[in-house]
Amino acid sequence: MSRLYGPQHRELQDHFASRAMADRIELIAAKTEIDDLARGFIESRDMFFLSTVDHQGRPTVSYKGGAPGFVRVIDPQTIAFPSYDGNGMYFSMGNIAAHAEIGCLFIDFEKPFRLRLQGRAELVKDGALRAHFKEAELAVKVTVSDVWMNCPRYVHRYKKETTSRYVPRAETETPLCEWKRIDGLQDILRPHELAAVEKAGHISQDEWMGHVLAGDDKV
Repeated sequence: MSRLYGPQHRELQDHFASRAMADRIELIAAKTEIDDLARGFIESRDMFFLSTVDHQGRPTVSYKGGAPGFVRVIDPQTIAFPSYDGNGMYFSMGNIAAHAEIGCLFIDFEKPFRLRLQGRAELVKDGALRAHFKEAELAVKVTVSDVWMNCPRYVHRYKKETTSRYVPRAETETPLCEWKRIDGLQDILRPHELAAVEKAGHISQDEWMGHVLAGDDKV
């Protein structure tokens, strides 16, 4: 009995004569707990991709970034990560509130190496877990169901140049998000953001887009 595969997977595995290979991979690589290797890898990452399902049943994926260790392994079956200030949509977080099942993809583009994790997530609005992450609006606690290493064969090699200046750090003040300074957005900003914009000054939409297209680190 397979934990990972359903009839739709078996049909394709049989078509391409890979059922035995798939079963062996599930037996060897797919685990229900985070081992020491997986823990070290997860907690060394400064980004991952988060997959959630929206209210219409559509899958979506988002990039989550932070300082190394921003995804915390609490125990072999539990991880947690912060939800920082964003664009106000709360799309991934809203999806989690309605559909707990998520997927996470952790990648090292330099070695390369990658690891997949699936589980049931819950939003934590208050308490010690949220407080563990500086500037987190929410914490996400995930009960792990499956975790496995993937072959890195098709992962292109990239070198990291710099860390985003917006990543919350204990020793520095996080700057205001640049696009919130755009003229015409002040009527939708929250009071603390509006005060920060008044201090930093306004910019035009064309100016901000120029920074984006040029790859300026201000954005």
